[in-house]
Amino acid sequence: MKNIRRIAVLMATAFVDMIGFAIVFPLLPFYAERMDAAPWMIGWMIAVFSIMQLTFAPLWGRFSDRYGRRPALLLGLFISASAFLIFAFANTIWMLFLTRMVQGIGGATVGVAQAYVGDTSEPRDRARALGWLSAATSAGVMIGPALGSLTYGLGPAAPGLVAAGLCLTNVLFAWKWLPESHSDRQAFNQVGGVKRRSIRGLALDIVLKPKGETARLIWIYAVGMLGFMSMTAVLPLYLGDQFGISEESIGWFFVFIGFLSIVMRAIVLGPLVDRIGETRVMRLGAAFLALGLFSIPLPGDVVVAAVAMGLVPIGTAMLFPSVSALISHRVSKFELGQTLGVQQAFGGVSRVVAPIWSTAAYQGFGISHPFFIAAGVVAFVSFLTFGVKHAPVPEKEVAEQTS
Repeated sequence: MKNIRRIAVLMATAFVDMIGFAIVFPLLPFYAERMDAAPWMIGWMIAVFSIMQLTFAPLWGRFSDRYGRRPALLLGLFISASAFLIFAFANTIWMLFLTRMVQGIGGATVGVAQAYVGDTSEPRDRARALGWLSAATSAGVMIGPALGSLTYGLGPAAPGLVAAGLCLTNVLFAWKWLPESHSDRQAFNQVGGVKRRSIRGLALDIVLKPKGETARLIWIYAVGMLGFMSMTAVLPLYLGDQFGISEESIGWFFVFIGFLSIVMRAIVLGPLVDRIGETRVMRLGAAFLALGLFSIPLPGDVVVAAVAMGLVPIGTAMLFPSVSALISHRVSKFELGQTLGVQQAFGGVSRVVAPIWSTAAYQGFGISHPFFIAAGVVAFVSFLTFGVKHAPVPEKEVAEQTS
């Protein structure tokens, strides 16, 4: 694979960034409950991150197409560090809301990172490289919660301070070692060079023409994310109510999930794509994810429940990187950052809706219902995947889509 060094540096940057995020996220419901927040307020607290993310993701993508991926990633890291500092000293519910808002702005550069991979990898290697990138973030998800639980023993402010320190160190690392990948950004800015759709125009095309190749893939991503985030929002509450899991032990469940995700994305995904193709891998991912969501609340034993949870990272590892890779094959390089940013915005809508409805259903209907409903949503994704063509759209058609 060409430019593997650049991708390795990006992976290291994403890894450290996700450690900071994962340190504080599993602790958030416990901090909020200590401040007498109701479950529905926790849902909105989780959702506000995604509201900011869906708002800023297309803007970050457009910014990176015009000015470069590197400046966007560096600025996003610095904003995330500021959010962690706010979390460290939060003593009211509204400060927790504020830290989630700032985190959402800084964390809306996922599409930029994916575009960086698109810039630096060959089409045949793109799913593999995106899998490596998501494996790095999964490693952060695995380590971060455990580190958060350990540092919590030093005081409530310690997890936020550690996360902020890691993020600021990451800014310096990326400043020195992460080169620019978008060599064609000067062509982007040439007057009359390439006709590009606006963010609004691209989003409207996805809504009004959902059967288009790119639109269908973005809808698959968004609906799959709705199911996955519905589970994520209530999982700490479910484990606490059903099995007595607390702040000191919640992190180890995320270690387990993160480990499986790393193995799938870093080791299994690439050879699997080489063997059966991105489209079939995407379909398998949707099926595994639906099965995992449905199975979590069935057993009454925590060990058996953990095994059921393992199906979720297996499914997401196959579903989401494959979708992003398939999108990257179907759009112009001059719209890659913007399109992946819009994908993240649609996923952000799911991240907003998911915790709101799932925490309300958890409180109103019972602790098992959110998982069963989420499984049904992802089963619908499995249906959508059969409308995706195996082969990428020809280059001529891609050019027509961007003219």
